[in-house]
Amino acid sequence: MALRARRFSGLFAGLFLLAVSVAWHGAVAQDVVHMLSGVVKSVDKGTKTVVVAAADGTEQTIKYTDQTVVKGTKDTGKGVADASVDTYLAGKEGTKVTVKYTEKAGEKTAVGIKDASKGTAKAVSQ
Repeated sequence: MALRARRFSGLFAGLFLLAVSVAWHGAVAQDVVHMLSGVVKSVDKGTKTVVVAAADGTEQTIKYTDQTVVKGTKDTGKGVADASVDTYLAGKEGTKVTVKYTEKAGEKTAVGIKDASKGTAKAVSQ
């Protein structure tokens, strides 16, 4: 009987450790996505960063990559899918945007940028 209880305890402990390690790995592997809405203050193509001023007055510097998705432009149409993020952000200073980003070691990297200007909202609603 004692041998059977030991086996059960060992099996239970092993399953518990397996479950904890799988849960820990899943929690660590997933990036938390944050959202920021504001106005584009500046774009630096050299460092691939965009500065967005939020409604509360803070300015956030967010890095972008070639994998950053851009959405919501009324006048660029299908060409945005084929264009680079640099092309999309060219001349966007003063435009209201919503940026989805992840943060690792204090560096914010854009996952997606959506044009949130009034012209875009009108185009979407029509």
